[in-house]
Amino acid sequence: MKGLILYIVAALLFLPLTLLNVICVIIKNGNANGYFFQGAIDIDKFGNVNLRCLLNTILRKKGGSKFGLENETVSSVLGKNKRDNKLSFIGKAVAYILDSIDKNHCIKSIKL
Repeated sequence: MKGLILYIVAALLFLPLTLLNVICVIIKNGNANGYFFQGAIDIDKFGNVNLRCLLNTILRKKGGSKFGLENETVSSVLGKNKRDNKLSFIGKAVAYILDSIDKNHCIKSIKL
């Protein structure tokens, strides 16, 4: 029960503290582009580990590369499964969206 309470407190504090930090970064650096880029990578890695059950269930076909390795991004695993033709329909849709934002994003993201 303590773990659940700590999880909820952390989740509730994350967004307001992030917004305050963005303001601080902009004031000190003039912009927050680097902050947002690094933050996106960090969230990507967090999601890969903490959402692994869901991601393995809905984004890949059986036998594909698995989500959940620390320090690997969701984008990297999507890239591996795209390369190996192991993306589910939903996985293909997510990869398409990411690749539309950044050309060949998933393939370029492959790390391991």
